[in-house]
Amino acid sequence: MELIKSREGFAPFGSYQTWYRITGDLEGGRTPLVILHGGPGCTYDYVDAYKDVAAGGYPVIHYDQLGNGRSTHLPDMPPSFWTVSLFLEELDNLLEHLGISERYALLGQSWGGMLGSVHAARRPAGLRCLVIANSPVDMGVWMEEANRLRQELPEEIQATLLKHEATGDYMAADYLAATRFFYNKHVCRLNPWPEEVERTFAQVDADPTVYHAMTGPNEFTITGSTKDWSIADCLPQINVPSLLISGRYDEATPRVIQPFLDLVPGIQSAIFENSSHMPHVEERVACMGTVVNFLDHSL
Repeated sequence: MELIKSREGFAPFGSYQTWYRITGDLEGGRTPLVILHGGPGCTYDYVDAYKDVAAGGYPVIHYDQLGNGRSTHLPDMPPSFWTVSLFLEELDNLLEHLGISERYALLGQSWGGMLGSVHAARRPAGLRCLVIANSPVDMGVWMEEANRLRQELPEEIQATLLKHEATGDYMAADYLAATRFFYNKHVCRLNPWPEEVERTFAQVDADPTVYHAMTGPNEFTITGSTKDWSIADCLPQINVPSLLISGRYDEATPRVIQPFLDLVPGIQSAIFENSSHMPHVEERVACMGTVVNFLDHSL
């Protein structure tokens, strides 16, 4: 099997740096696929599997959003610095830096799918298609569904979560263990978690600046600036071929993702029956095949 080459670099973004990695040949003539990771405040690592799409002939670009991973960290910036507009500007800057703004595809996972949807709704001339993977539309609905899923957990897990949330002690060992119990059901059902997934969680723990500012202490306690955010109004403006990916046990439940199906014109969908929030690792081969097939028919 031929080894697909990759290269890394940094895109200057004002006085900051955005780290990126290209898997495949940007000069090969095929439309590149840009991967937008989740969070806000995660890293590229846990969506590293999408590099497999390059085997289908499409160059794949991963990057760490500002404040995360290998990009510039800014732990002293106030929460008000971290905005959706900032990350939209960073994406535009990366596209220009790589010289692909006239022809590219996007795949956004979780928060990345929200970011990608807002970008697509602006109808940039170079965007050819969009993949929305495991993403919410409305953070209020996301929280309601997360709390519904919590009520299905064992009573002792629920009690531990509630006890520490009442005092704001989100770092207690038994609280973190209870959080992980939820994650093992609705975020990644593989046991053990893949190393690249663990790597992202470790990096968020090491510098949670962006995650805490925009999300909160965990996936089901949203206290950050995105708490009341909805992208529903922009979805009808998306005018490129679109694909929605979700997992049967996803924390992005059917109710969470339904507005994409209702509001994005002509959107296709794929549900992975043995996955939760990360079908790209939980059902890696099937997920990559679905994405490559979509690109083949859309580009």
